[in-house]
Amino acid sequence: MADLFDLLQSQLSDDVIGALSNQLGNNVDKSQTNTAVTNGMAILMNALAKNSSNNTGASALGAALDRDHDGSILNDLMGYIQGASQVNNTKAADGAGILGHILGAKQGNAIDMLSKMSGLDNNQSSSILMKLAPIVLGMLGKQKRSSGVSNSDLSSILSGAASHVNQKASNPSLITSLLDRDGDGSIADEAASFGFKMLRNFFKKK
Repeated sequence: MADLFDLLQSQLSDDVIGALSNQLGNNVDKSQTNTAVTNGMAILMNALAKNSSNNTGASALGAALDRDHDGSILNDLMGYIQGASQVNNTKAADGAGILGHILGAKQGNAIDMLSKMSGLDNNQSSSILMKLAPIVLGMLGKQKRSSGVSNSDLSSILSGAASHVNQKASNPSLITSLLDRDGDGSIADEAASFGFKMLRNFFKKK
């Protein structure tokens, strides 16, 4: 099975990175955007991996993927980035909502951290994370369908992808520290309290 991070990178072509840069403003070049994207994916994949590390979190994620993230958002990725494509399921493209429920109270700190890593301002960093969140879940949902991934496999897939992207991230230990709410170096006990417990509730709402 292909690594999730590799699959995502294959979608994020130079043209897509360029489109993201254009969305951020004239003062942002593709190199800076690429740095922000890599670190943004590291933040999201680490959060998803840790929050799906127990059965409750993995089941909630699996249900959300089955219901709202079939990967169709990837069919016109450029259109999605530019706001020109129409997504049948609005939940699949609700980057702000998804991001808030993945990161919970850590969202503001994650944006600050991404700004420091990339040199973008906070609004630009927030925009990057909101664009990336539906793409990450879309690819994960697509892989779940095409490869017959079970809910119990999601944690290992995300952990592997997080480990891979961490090799390219600017400061993976800082990301881990951010997601460890009580600072004791163990994130597993936080999963039920701020991650997919809220994400599950979010995807049940309509």
